[in-house]
Amino acid sequence: MSEVKISAEPRTEFGKGGARRTRRAGMVPAVLYGHGEKPKHIALPAREFAAAIRKGGANQLFAIEVSDGTQVLALPKAIQRDPIKDSFEHVDLLLVRRGEKVTVEVPVQLTGEAAKDTLIVHDHDTLSVTADATKVPDHLEASIEGLEAGTQVTAADVELPSGVELAADPELPVAAVTAAPTAEQLEATLPEVEVAAEEVEAEVGEETAEGAGAPAAEGEEAPAEAKTEA
Repeated sequence: MSEVKISAEPRTEFGKGGARRTRRAGMVPAVLYGHGEKPKHIALPAREFAAAIRKGGANQLFAIEVSDGTQVLALPKAIQRDPIKDSFEHVDLLLVRRGEKVTVEVPVQLTGEAAKDTLIVHDHDTLSVTADATKVPDHLEASIEGLEAGTQVTAADVELPSGVELAADPELPVAAVTAAPTAEQLEATLPEVEVAAEEVEAEVGEETAEGAGAPAAEGEEAPAEAKTEA
C-alpha cells in the first residue's frame, strides 16, 4: 500500500473542550506513539485524512510532517468515529519504520459464488496478519466459488500476498456455507406468523371493547341517553 503524505500541527489543548475546538477548526485530534517515544499530540486535516481512509482503508500508511519539523511514518491503530455525523473524533497512530514488521487486522472479502440454493454466513470479517509496515494489504480474499452446503472457510483458506503471514489461528472460521431454506420450510413458518397476528388482533379488540365501556373521566359529562318521544 502506498503511503499518503499529510501535514499536521502540534496540539497544545487537551481534554474534551480542546478536542471540540480542534474539530471545529476542521482538524482531527490525534496521538502519535510507539518505539518507546513519548506520545506526541497532533491535529490532522479532517478532509485529507478522511479521503485517505476512504481510499486506502483503516490500515492506510501515512507519511506525517508536523509543522515543528517532525517527519514520521505511522499506521492508524484506533479510529473513533461519530456514527451520527460520520466524522472522525480521534485517531491513535502507531509509529513504524520501513522494513519493520507489524501485526494488523485486515478485512477479508469473499470472491466467487457458492453452489446453488446456499447461503453464506460470515463469522469473521477481518484477519490478523503480520506484514512489512509499508506493504500492508488493504484487503484479503477467500474464494467460495462452487462451495456446497456444509463447507466452512477458515483462515487457512484465505489467500495471502507475498510477504504477508497469518497471525490468526489457521482454523479460525471466516465463513460457512449453509443450505438455503426450501419453499416447504418457509411455508411451515407461515401458520405461526398467522397465529401471532390473530392474537394481536384479539388483544386490540379486547382493549377497544374495554375502552368503550369505561366511565367518563372526572370533570367530564357522561354522554346523554337517547330519548324517544311517545
